Amino acid sequence: MGKLIIFEGLDGSGKGTQTKLTADRLRQRGADLRQITFPNYESNSSALVKMYLAGEFGEHPDDVNAYAASSFYAVDRFASYKTDWGEFYREGGLVLSDRYTTSNAVHQASKLPEGERQAFLDWLFDLEYGRMGLPAPDLVLYLDLPTEVSEKMLRHREQATATAADIHEQDGAYLRRCREGAREIARDLGWSVIDCAAGDAPRTMEDIRREVLSRVEPLLN
Repeated sequence: MGKLIIFEGLDGSGKGTQTKLTADRLRQRGADLRQITFPNYESNSSALVKMYLAGEFGEHPDDVNAYAASSFYAVDRFASYKTDWGEFYREGGLVLSDRYTTSNAVHQASKLPEGERQAFLDWLFDLEYGRMGLPAPDLVLYLDLPTEVSEKMLRHREQATATAADIHEQDGAYLRRCREGAREIARDLGWSVIDCAAGDAPRTMEDIRREVLSRVEPLLN
C-alpha cells in the first residue's frame, strides 16, 4: 500500500493552497504522487453533496442530520477511490488529499451533543474505513485558524471569485462550533495540528508550507 496524507481544517483555512504547495515541492524532489480533493465536484457522485450545500434539503447545516450528511460525502469518496486513485494507492503511490473522512468528523460531529460524538465517530470510521474499504490516512494535518480569521478569508475569496457561500460557509455560529469540536477531535485522534495564525493575523503561505513539509518528510523517508 501507499501513503495517504490529509489536509484538514475549516473553510478558509488554506487546505487547498497547502495541498498544492506541498505537492509541487514534493514533485520537484522527484516524488510520484496524486493530488485529490473532496468533494469531487467534477463527478456525478457528488450530486447529493451539492444539493446539501446548496440548501436544497434545508437552509442550515443542522437541517440534515450528521449521519445522513456523512453518507453523502462517503459515497463521493468511495466513487473517487474506485474510479480514480485507488489502484495508484494500492500499488504504493503517495496521495495528498484536500479533505477526507476527517471532514465529516470535523463538520458533522459538531451537530451532535458532546455525549453522542464518540459513537458517531466510531460509526463514521467503521463505515468508510471498514465497510466501504477506504484506506485510513497515514497523516492528518489539521490547519487551525481562528474562526474570525477564516471567515474574513472566506469573504475575500467570495469577492475575488464572484462565488456564493454554501450553507456551511454562511453560518458563523456553525463554523465556531466546528472549530471547537475539531480541536478536541484532533487531540484525541493524534492529528498533527498546525497553527496558521499569529495572533489575529494569518501566517504567510510560505511559512506554513515549511512547517507542513517538516511534518510530512519523516513519513516519506
